[in-house]
Amino acid sequence: MDEEKQGVPSPEGEVSPGETPVETTAVVVAGGAQPPAVPPAPPPTDDDDPEEQGMLRMSFMEPLEELRSRILKMLYGLGIAFVLSLVFAGQLWDIISEPAVSALKHLGVNPPHLVQITPMESFSIIWVQLPLLCSVFLASPWIVYQVWPFVLITAGLFIVGGLFAYFLAFRFGLEFLLGIGMSNSVTPMVSITEYFDLFVNVTLGVGLVFELPVLIFLLTLLRLASPRFLLRHSRYAILAIVIAAAIITPTPDVFNLMLFAIPMCALYFVGVFCGYALVLRREGKRIPWKRVLRIVVITLVVAAAIYLVFAYFHLRLINKWPYVTR
Repeated sequence: MDEEKQGVPSPEGEVSPGETPVETTAVVVAGGAQPPAVPPAPPPTDDDDPEEQGMLRMSFMEPLEELRSRILKMLYGLGIAFVLSLVFAGQLWDIISEPAVSALKHLGVNPPHLVQITPMESFSIIWVQLPLLCSVFLASPWIVYQVWPFVLITAGLFIVGGLFAYFLAFRFGLEFLLGIGMSNSVTPMVSITEYFDLFVNVTLGVGLVFELPVLIFLLTLLRLASPRFLLRHSRYAILAIVIAAAIITPTPDVFNLMLFAIPMCALYFVGVFCGYALVLRREGKRIPWKRVLRIVVITLVVAAAIYLVFAYFHLRLINKWPYVTR
């Protein structure tokens, strides 16, 4: 009776009077065995999180978007420089052809002009290839800025190398090449295509060679070389520079070889100094500016003395011994 009053169902499943029926779910298993336990649901992983997947996708796409943006900026800068070079293509050709005209005048060739051999030669050189070359030089600071942080140094050295080739190396080499056969009754007749190809090879080659300090600085930055190692093996570097200058030099004479080799050796030691400054900064030390300034002042004094001697005695350089004449 007490069980019925407490609302406990009878074996037949009947509920006593006044008892609130309770809904129950019975699981009947054959043989009276207990039902198998249901394993809990696995916790959600990061791979199943849509928000995490979106973040990963964004982190993967951001470098591609940055690369695309920089490439487009490079192309825009190159295109603007090309349009400007195309507008002034005639004046630019006068500047490019001036070394040839000057060399032919010195050699006594009359008329001192380049020649056109094929009908499309002038159009291809003056109105297509020349604007492309000039646009690369004009847009080089902007292009380098998109891919390399040392924009002023890298682009500046490239432009200085091109100017060095135009005003010194290319002029001496060209006059030597044009006059080498005149003693054997050979009159030079230079096509604009051959001249422009030689001009591009020498100018771009010297411009890239002038990037030697940047290359040495990059090797030091990546710890692939050290200033001490470079100084210890500088004799091998100088030998390699002389061999490279012999390959780049358009003439086989020693004068033009040294005209290339001496600036390249100077650039090598400039790169070593930049690497030395980087190492000192890593070690928390300061650059000995007094010693550096002393070396720079001595170099400038020697260069100024040589210039004054040339100016006072009205000397000029020639491409044969003794390499100096009035």
